[in-house]
Amino acid sequence: MALTYIYLAIAIVVEVLATSFLKASDSFTRLWPSVATVVGYAVSFYFLSLALRVLPTGIAYAIWSGVGIVLISVVSWLWFGQSLDGPAIAGLGLIIAGVVVVNVFSKSVGH
Repeated sequence: MALTYIYLAIAIVVEVLATSFLKASDSFTRLWPSVATVVGYAVSFYFLSLALRVLPTGIAYAIWSGVGIVLISVVSWLWFGQSLDGPAIAGLGLIIAGVVVVNVFSKSVGH
């Protein structure tokens, strides 16, 4: 099960990198950021598919998208100077809480 979560973590981190390159690709008008975006998403989906061998699809996707949303928000704040106001931070906190609840309390995860 630990390897499954490593695959999921790799999928999340690579997806966040790919999304960052998507911003840098300037609507796919810049070659190398565009290539990094496409390759990054392919690698991310591959590792997500490995995690789906063990985790239920809905649970894996909830974790992948929830953690990805929080991480890309932090990356956007740090690298792209995008602001996060109080309601945005509160919403991101709720997403984190949701991921924790699913992982700690749900019997669907199959620890």
